[in-house]
Amino acid sequence: MAEPQTAPAASAQPRTATYLGFDVGTKKTGVAVGQRITGTATGLETLRSQNRDALWQDIARLVRTWQPAAFVVGVPYPIEPTTERNPVIGMILAFCRELEARHQRPVHVMDEALSTRESQTLFYSQRSKKSVRFADIKDELAAQLILQTWLDHTASREPGHD
Repeated sequence: MAEPQTAPAASAQPRTATYLGFDVGTKKTGVAVGQRITGTATGLETLRSQNRDALWQDIARLVRTWQPAAFVVGVPYPIEPTTERNPVIGMILAFCRELEARHQRPVHVMDEALSTRESQTLFYSQRSKKSVRFADIKDELAAQLILQTWLDHTASREPGHD
């Protein structure tokens, strides 16, 4: 398998294509769905990551439901060049390879270095349900931001977009 694509690339997918976005963590994985035709992403749910079999079953359920053309996974690349590499990056890239192998769809990676901070801002600025806590939905909000950023970058590179 080739390494996941690290730069947003204009896709050969139809304008009606749907995508699933992931914010992968060691304990929880946020999931979002987005469509190229609307250019928008929406947080779906947060999956538990500790039980790998259950995680892959949940992902398979989402793939059956949404029939995505491809996946977008956030990777926390360092903001400044450093000799230290975040140890979670290897785990996330392994997730990308397994996701592609299991579902036979392309996986695109998107830098997610600031997605958690941005998701907190989004949560508090657009909060409609007072009973929802940030901790409960931060992962799916981060996935939404990752996927939205990817959609924004790829749409702007497609023919017919300004």
